[in-house]
Amino acid sequence: MRPANLRDLLQPPRLWFVIAALAAVVALGGWLLLRQSGPSVDRTWLQMQERGTWRVGMDPSFPPFETLDAQGAPVGYDVDLARALAAEWGLEAEIVAIGYDSLLDALQVDRVDAVVSAFPFNARMTKDIHYSPPYFEAGVRLVVGTDATLENVEELAGRTVAVEWGSRGDAIARRLQREGIALERLPFQSSQEALDALLAGAGDALLLDGVSLRLAQGEGKPVRAVGPALDADPYVIAVSIKSHQLQAALYDALAALEQAKELELLEDRWFGEMSRGE
Repeated sequence: MRPANLRDLLQPPRLWFVIAALAAVVALGGWLLLRQSGPSVDRTWLQMQERGTWRVGMDPSFPPFETLDAQGAPVGYDVDLARALAAEWGLEAEIVAIGYDSLLDALQVDRVDAVVSAFPFNARMTKDIHYSPPYFEAGVRLVVGTDATLENVEELAGRTVAVEWGSRGDAIARRLQREGIALERLPFQSSQEALDALLAGAGDALLLDGVSLRLAQGEGKPVRAVGPALDADPYVIAVSIKSHQLQAALYDALAALEQAKELELLEDRWFGEMSRGE
């Protein structure tokens, strides 16, 4: 039998067989190319490198995390944190002042690269937003005097717990009562009054948010937290879900700052020094 010539190959149905085979080869080549090219390019990260800046959105109205000084410049814990993180990448932090309710909108339309603004984790906003590991816990804590022997929630039975009336701490105290812990709830008009009651010996413990607790410790008040947060409210950094390189860089940079105790130093700078039992 003589070998097939080009004309024979291009006759139906052989023509369609050749076309199908060529298409399969092209598809396989494209698939292999995609596998070798890895994940999609992070445009945010590339633009940060091109500009030399990390655009950070924050609402400068929540001291000591962020506020404006007498000259109108942003200052605070989050400002210093943003600058420290940017320095880890050889960049400068560009602070963009934005109203709190518009922060995520600004992130999603690429007005900023990230949000660093005492911003809490929101489980309902994870489709388009990625959150960093927490850098500050603002949730409600069980607080006692530094000399107190109470070490857990179960020991509150038969004890008096000071709370700010209507606060999250008040709601937690009520929940603990419903769960069978026979504590006596002692409500006050403000968290400061509740704290004063604890320090004066009118209460055995206090349910207080993490920011107020840290401020009190920075002022030298002899109080400490017992156990983990009873109502977690971690502050995190928000970036686009597409910014995979920035996400990885944040993990590494936050870990480096924590290992170097830079986060503790930031707290001491903006909340006041506290004893950590070291």
